[in-house]
Amino acid sequence: MKKLAVKKGIECMACLSCVRACSEAFYKVFDPDKSCIRIVDNKGDVKVKTCIQCGKCARTCPNNAISQNPKTGVYMINKKLCTACGECVKACPMQVMTLGDTATKCIACGICAKACPMELLEIIEK
Repeated sequence: MKKLAVKKGIECMACLSCVRACSEAFYKVFDPDKSCIRIVDNKGDVKVKTCIQCGKCARTCPNNAISQNPKTGVYMINKKLCTACGECVKACPMQVMTLGDTATKCIACGICAKACPMELLEIIEK
C-alpha cells in the first residue's frame, strides 16, 4: 500500500509549505481548508496529520464513491458518484478530508513531500 508518512526524528517547523503545495496543486489557491494535509500547532507542539489510507471514508460513503485502487492501495474518490454529503469527511479519523463540490482526500501524490523544506514527509509502500 502506498501512503504519505511523516518521518520520525524530524520536527515540523509549521511553515505550511506542504499545505500550500497541496491546496494550490488541486485548487489553484492557498487555502489550508482545501489541503489534504493538516498542521496542528498546539502551543509549540506541532503535529502533522496525513491520510493513513484506513478506508473508513469508503466504508461510510452511502454512494460507494470511494474505492481502493487495487494496485496502490490508495483510496480514491469517484467525483461522478460523490454527492458531497460529507459523511466521509465526518468519518475521517485524521480529519484530513475536505469538502467542496465533492469530497477530496489524499491520493499519495507526493506534491507535499516535495515541497517540505525539512524533508519530513515521504511516500512509502507497505
